[in-house]
Amino acid sequence: MRHRHFLKLLTAGAIMLPVLAGSAQANPVMLFDLNSGKILEQQDAFKRWYPASLSKLMTAYVTFRAIEAGEVQLSSPIKVTKHSAAEPPSKMGFKPGSVMRLDNALKMMLVKSANDIAMAVGENVGGSQAAFAVRMNAEARRLGMTGTYFVNPNGLFSPEQYTTARDLALLVMAIRKDFPQYASWFSIEGLAVGKKAIPNYNLLIGRYPGADGMKTGFVCPSGFNMIGSATRNGRTLVAVVLGEKSAVSRAEAAAKLLDQGFDMPATGSATVATLAPYGDTTTPNDMHDEICKKKAPEEQSEAPAAAAKDAPKSPYQEKLDHVPTLVAVGLGGATGPAPKAMQDQGGQGYADVPIPSWRPDRPVPTGAGPALAGADAQGDQPAKAPN
Repeated sequence: MRHRHFLKLLTAGAIMLPVLAGSAQANPVMLFDLNSGKILEQQDAFKRWYPASLSKLMTAYVTFRAIEAGEVQLSSPIKVTKHSAAEPPSKMGFKPGSVMRLDNALKMMLVKSANDIAMAVGENVGGSQAAFAVRMNAEARRLGMTGTYFVNPNGLFSPEQYTTARDLALLVMAIRKDFPQYASWFSIEGLAVGKKAIPNYNLLIGRYPGADGMKTGFVCPSGFNMIGSATRNGRTLVAVVLGEKSAVSRAEAAAKLLDQGFDMPATGSATVATLAPYGDTTTPNDMHDEICKKKAPEEQSEAPAAAAKDAPKSPYQEKLDHVPTLVAVGLGGATGPAPKAMQDQGGQGYADVPIPSWRPDRPVPTGAGPALAGADAQGDQPAKAPN
């Protein structure tokens, strides 16, 4: 396994270098202690990588900051625009004009990894996709994420949107330390939308002891990305894993790192904030052909593929050993003020009322998708999306 072997920190402040004998390609990974920021293991921490839906963590952070600043409230309305409704899966599939509470929107974005909802949050909180991306990049600079650049709030592929394992670690620390009141949102086992149950794509949640976050991501050029966190005996560790081959292998890789971390003390002085850049920091990866070219569509999705017949299942392919706790979300209930950015665009409000279905005897207008996407709305990017 190509990122299983690492040299431990040899001297205070020294950079840990991975042992890659026999490895064709290294994955960027980082394991660190959330409270101290001390790095336990890392590899290619400054390698440029496409974040995919890990971008949604910055979308959440910018939104949390906007709430703190009084620009928006958890009960504020988030309106689905034609632009956001047209985003490809994974998505909720609400029609243009639909309105929901901001807190419900954020939960759908984090658990379902819904691209349409992330775009709607960005457009409503920022005023437009471009304006929200400016705020994402401003926060990245403020946090010291020197190898990161954003162009959209949902992580759909753009060659101009990239990050690093080390930068993602900085972002996770900021989210968990600045906004602990939202920590439980990253460990939701599943959502209930009417009678439909939507499980969390993070396969550690409910399966790995102490798992409490945080996000998964997938686009063909990035492979399968994951940030997994767990807390045991008051100690929280976070594993950043980029470029895995499947939804199951990224969960296994994160769990392996966390297991190793809980078995070792946080020694040395290298931290996420002080780790000096090294290696190739400018050449982007592209795993498209390796991940998607010769694989079936069901293997090109955030949802874990079924185990081969007669093959042993990974623990992260097994059903939960308990009834999952579902959080109810949906449309309506937005009683708070409209986001300040939307008010500044003219102050035109919109009613929080149900949107009527399109007449069956008339053609459906562009962008007016189904009320709720079904099983085909999986993955952060459709398999045939242009790259």
